Parts: sequence; C-alpha cells; structure tokens
Amino acid sequence: MSSADDGVRERRFRSLHAATYPDLLRFVQRRVPPSEAEDVVSTVFLTAWRRFDDLPADARPWLFAVARRTMANHTRSWLRRQALDVRLVAADGPAYGDDMVDAAARIDLDRAWRSLRPADREVLALVAFDGLTAGQAATVLGCRRSTFAMRLGRARERLRVALEPPAARPHTLTVFKEQQS
Repeated sequence: MSSADDGVRERRFRSLHAATYPDLLRFVQRRVPPSEAEDVVSTVFLTAWRRFDDLPADARPWLFAVARRTMANHTRSWLRRQALDVRLVAADGPAYGDDMVDAAARIDLDRAWRSLRPADREVLALVAFDGLTAGQAATVLGCRRSTFAMRLGRARERLRVALEPPAARPHTLTVFKEQQS
C-alpha cells in the first residue's frame, strides 16, 4: 500500500472509531465491571484495525459481535482463575486427615495462597495443579523457559514466606531503618 492509501485507511478507521465508540462503550459497560470496559473496547478496536480490510460496510454490528466474544473470553479467564482458587481449597487428598493440625495447615495454605498475586498463583498452578513442565508452562504464558523458571522460583519463594508464621517473617521496615543508619 502507498502512503496515500494508508492515510485514507487511517481516516476511515478514525471515523469508524468516533462514530461507534460511545455506543460500544455503553454496550460493554452494561456487561462488565467499569474498570474493565475500556480495556474490552480497546481490544475490539485493535481487532478492527488488524482486520480492517475484512470489515463489512456496516461495521457497527460486527464490532458489537467482537465485543461480545471479547467479553466472553475475559469471563472465561476470570472463571479459570477463580477455579484454581477453589480447587486449592476443595482439594481433599491423602496428605490431609481430619485432625485439627491438618485443618490448620490447610487454612494456613489457603491464606498464603490467597495472599499471592494472581500472576504468582497462575505460575504455581500451571506446575502444581496442571502438571505442566517448565517448557510447556512457558509456552502457555508466551514467554521463554528461562523467564518462566525465574517467575516460578520467585513465586515459590513468596509462597514459602507467606507460609511462615508472622513472627518468623523479616520486618522490612526495621531492616530498612537499619540500612539507612
């Protein structure tokens, strides 16, 4: 394409964006939390830009259909993350008995798990729950194996620290003040 064609394409896209953005945003805001609505709409327009040559003459319904599928994908992702949390809590295995010590250990593990960032939980879950190797998990996350291994090591360390009794955890404020002296 020539630069003149690029300019025409860009003007048509900007016109489409200006004409449909408010309606599309309202459509999405009625269906997802307000904090996610603009992200969904941005994804819709990114898809429209990438597939601009495939857009029908009346692109508005097409954009709404893309928004609907994008919201469904976001919902499925959210449900998968929630399912990981539920599986941890609901897991009954031979390692746990019915006595109070094992119940306390499960509560401590649940509390530690929930204190982790979602990204750390995802990394740990891919290995622990889904049984993936580091290479397979790296492919799932779209990163290099070495990057995944680093994230896994950090997530394991954060889980270990979260499992320690509060008295055994380092006091960062005290350490920071000592370093300044």
